[in-house]
Amino acid sequence: MADHADRAAARTLDQAGIVPADLVTFYGNIGDITWADIGNGYFVDPAGAVLLRFKQYAPVDVSVDKKADGLVIGSNGGGLLYVASPGGVIYRTRTASLDEPELDRVAEDLRQFLELLERSLTRFVASGETGCL
Repeated sequence: MADHADRAAARTLDQAGIVPADLVTFYGNIGDITWADIGNGYFVDPAGAVLLRFKQYAPVDVSVDKKADGLVIGSNGGGLLYVASPGGVIYRTRTASLDEPELDRVAEDLRQFLELLERSLTRFVASGETGCL
């Protein structure tokens, strides 16, 4: 459940216009996801951590023409990062480095991304395998 700090950070991210509205809603209500016991883990970082990373480091280029900046919102616990574009598309890095990241589109929006996480959890419970995320 999101606490006061999560909601404040979500408002700041929203005011800056750097995250899609559904992610602001997620951060304002749920806060974060930590599934450390599923494979290497699945993490959707709290809004405060996303905001801090945004302030300390440059956003991630998510378009070919370098005109769209995304924010790292979490990881798979194995070094690969999840990046949300301003338009809502969720990407995963191919490597742990953000120096010149290569990104793969994993979901069209936060809802689809959360559904993929849910499927990974269900698969892990049933078979011990984590899935494609």
